[in-house]
Amino acid sequence: MTSPAPMTSPGPAPELSPTLSYPLAHRAQIAARAGAAQIRIRLRGLRSGGSWSSFGDVREALEGPGTPISEYVVQHWQEDAFFGEQFLSGVNPVLLRRCPRLPPNFPVTPPMVAPSLGPGTSLDREMEGGRLFLADYALLEGLPTGDIGGHPQFVAAPLCLLWLSPRGRLLPVAIQLSQHPGPGSPIFVPGGQGWALAKLWVRGAHFLLHEAVTHLLHSHFLAEAFAVATQRLPAAHPVHQLLLPHLRFTFHINILARETLLNPGGIIDQATAVGREGTLALVARGTAALTYRELCVPDDVEERGVGDIPGYHYRDDALDIWGAIESYVEGIVALFYAEDKDVAEDEELQEWVGEIFTYGVLGNEKTGFPSKLCGRPELVKFLTMIIFCCSARHAAVNSGQYDYAAWMPNTPGTLQRPPPATKDEATEELLLETLPSPEATGALLALLSVVSYEGGEPRPLGSRSQDLLTGPAPRRLLDSFRERLAGISRRIQDRNAALALPYPYLDPACVQESISI
Repeated sequence: MTSPAPMTSPGPAPELSPTLSYPLAHRAQIAARAGAAQIRIRLRGLRSGGSWSSFGDVREALEGPGTPISEYVVQHWQEDAFFGEQFLSGVNPVLLRRCPRLPPNFPVTPPMVAPSLGPGTSLDREMEGGRLFLADYALLEGLPTGDIGGHPQFVAAPLCLLWLSPRGRLLPVAIQLSQHPGPGSPIFVPGGQGWALAKLWVRGAHFLLHEAVTHLLHSHFLAEAFAVATQRLPAAHPVHQLLLPHLRFTFHINILARETLLNPGGIIDQATAVGREGTLALVARGTAALTYRELCVPDDVEERGVGDIPGYHYRDDALDIWGAIESYVEGIVALFYAEDKDVAEDEELQEWVGEIFTYGVLGNEKTGFPSKLCGRPELVKFLTMIIFCCSARHAAVNSGQYDYAAWMPNTPGTLQRPPPATKDEATEELLLETLPSPEATGALLALLSVVSYEGGEPRPLGSRSQDLLTGPAPRRLLDSFRERLAGISRRIQDRNAALALPYPYLDPACVQESISI
């Protein structure tokens, strides 16, 4: 197996305008970081094949020096409380849903979870009280899988039940590793045989769903659809002027992704269980399941029933940033559209939203995406969604990848043995044998050590690096937007200073205004 290609632009730079294509210095910085990552990986000995002989080998290869958060992960990855916390503030913090009733394919019984819930309560009582939550990985079921180094790889589609304890901790209480209950699909519980292995399978599924759907589809691919449609608008159109900074470099990074990640034999094939074929199939499934509401933060929080979980830092920060963007956009829209009918009668605007509906969500009315905009509130919401997805949402699902995956057992990109069909076979030896090979581990770490960090000159949200909205009125709105973002930043920094595990990814000072890496 060859080493993965570095995240550099092969051959000539793409034929894009200077506002869309990486400048030479930016490309050189990414190339240098990719080269350094390859050297570090080789020095760790992760380019050899085979498997791990012990957890001591894993520690020797992967432990430190890392980031403060990655070091925290090394120390706490086996703890149930940290496992649960990652659903709230890890790199895929938008999956968890309140569970008012168990799905029929997840037959958890009261005696199974009674030891976890403790005396004085029951499974039904906790569900009625809104304290049970579900993580469902059904989109992964039956995906094609690849092989790495000549060895077949495996994927599961788990169901994971979590409980919000009286101490405010989100704890896993039951895991089933398939969508089909039965003798060959046991339900694992804390303290029981195979619990650590069951959690490993959930973390592997979490990674695959995060990378293909939450990250690649919801951020990169949708942003590309927004960018193509916006580039077709006349440069003088207010929507083009408003959105242009949030499209910077998105075409270029997506071109690089297709050339070095999603190409046959590329990093996706070398580092993940489903490879290129399975990733594209998963993106297609994610596209069919996509909804407009899940991309609009207030709607998403309401629909998933997660508005009152304590310590949900992504939710708190995302709602604040969404509100700041919405207020700014509302002011800009009011400058150019005096009444609702002005929106409805703007033919260029209607063609723009229609193109996004047709090509971004393939004309699927079930998504809830608008195919036309009838008034100012609809336009404000749609523009807020685009700016949020192209800035804060991408930061939330991208910036922490190395932090949480540098210690591979916490976030495996692939697994080498099939899921256990019985609890008896779920031994500690099987857990070690199931881990990704050193080769696959090295390929993934080389990638994440590059893409988790912004290259070139920082362009944080609110900087308006290509601002075409000139004049005193837009300037006042922008000043107010920046002041609000600065206040959010101060709140986040004050909170993080008191946390053992900070959540820095939605600090506006660190959120880039576009998807540029």
